[in-house]
Amino acid sequence: MLKALLRLFALRPFFTMAILGIPVAVLIAVGLFTIFALKFLLLIVLPVALVVWLARRVWRPSNGTVS
Repeated sequence: MLKALLRLFALRPFFTMAILGIPVAVLIAVGLFTIFALKFLLLIVLPVALVVWLARRVWRPSNGTVS
C-alpha cells in the first residue's frame, strides 16, 4: 500500500503538492497569524490598556481617604 502510494506521488508531482503542500501552507499561515496577533496584543493593546488604567488611577476623584 505504501509502495503504491509512493509510486503515485513520484508519477504525479502536482498531485503530491496538492496533498502535502496545502496543509503545510495552512500551517504556515496559521503560525504567521498567531505571531502577528500576539505582537498586536503585546505592542499595541497592552500599552494602551496600561496607559488608560494609569490615567484612571491618577485622575480618579479621591474620597478623602489616605492610602
